[in-house]
Amino acid sequence: MKINRTGSAIWAGGLKDGGGSISTQSGALKEYSYGFGSRFENAGGTNPEELLGAAHAGCFTMALSLTLEKAGFKAERLDTKAVVTLEQVPEGFSITTVALTLRAKIPGIEADQFQTLAGQAKAGCPVSKVLNAQISLDAQLV
Repeated sequence: MKINRTGSAIWAGGLKDGGGSISTQSGALKEYSYGFGSRFENAGGTNPEELLGAAHAGCFTMALSLTLEKAGFKAERLDTKAVVTLEQVPEGFSITTVALTLRAKIPGIEADQFQTLAGQAKAGCPVSKVLNAQISLDAQLV
């Protein structure tokens, strides 16, 4: 099976004085604005790092759901946050880390088994596989 999903971006102008928009194939984002301000100065709009964080959190959470199901568990709630760090390095800017934080309610699971399965999901998530950054995971049962 091969699935293609599409995202697109339009930009006009220079880095600081320009701006653009991001769209997704599904229409979840349609010409949503982004620019220097939204990426580096906390101005309105979106940025690639928060979109990557949302994608990684979503992918990991789905992968964990599958991993749990295969082990005979069903989550009542999986709440994942991904903090994506963009930092200036000698070669320019780089995404250096992604910190996943998971708070999970899973009936009947032991803490050590939960940690093992969460680690497997982190390693097996397709977004984790494509990133060349240090990816940490803080997983806790609640």
